[in-house]
Amino acid sequence: MLNKFKRTQEQWGGSNEVIDHWLDTRQSLLVKYCRLVTKQPNSTRNTISELPTIHEIHSFCRRLVDYISTGHFKIYDTVKAKWESTGFTATDDINRTYIAIVETTDPLLNFADKYLDMKDGDQLENFDLELSELGEVLEVRFEVEDQLIQLIVDSLSIPPGA
Repeated sequence: MLNKFKRTQEQWGGSNEVIDHWLDTRQSLLVKYCRLVTKQPNSTRNTISELPTIHEIHSFCRRLVDYISTGHFKIYDTVKAKWESTGFTATDDINRTYIAIVETTDPLLNFADKYLDMKDGDQLENFDLELSELGEVLEVRFEVEDQLIQLIVDSLSIPPGA
């Protein structure tokens, strides 16, 4: 995920303020995700102290919700407003790509809801498995978001009526 992110950042970073904000927000989420993943016990150090704290889990979940909200309510809305101001309308490709992103939202929010409800002392049964599954959903989402970023960059670089 980090290597793909780095390529995405190199490809589109600096091309648009909204996209830069989007990528910065994604980077922050990835950093928190990686911190949780590295706290998982392994075969040589299987101790409770290696597990993430409830505070770390809550912090990640809040960042995840912020990331989703930023995408849906700030970035997409900002891009849509920019399109409307130039007379551009979303294409079928853009609409399909956006729908594919939306389809990843429920699994991400379900994870966040579950772990934001946890309290100190609650067991982290299946946390490592669920965190791994979450990583797979994030990877799909990021890939589809990258497709949308490409479509946005392309659309904003073409004047309306051209």
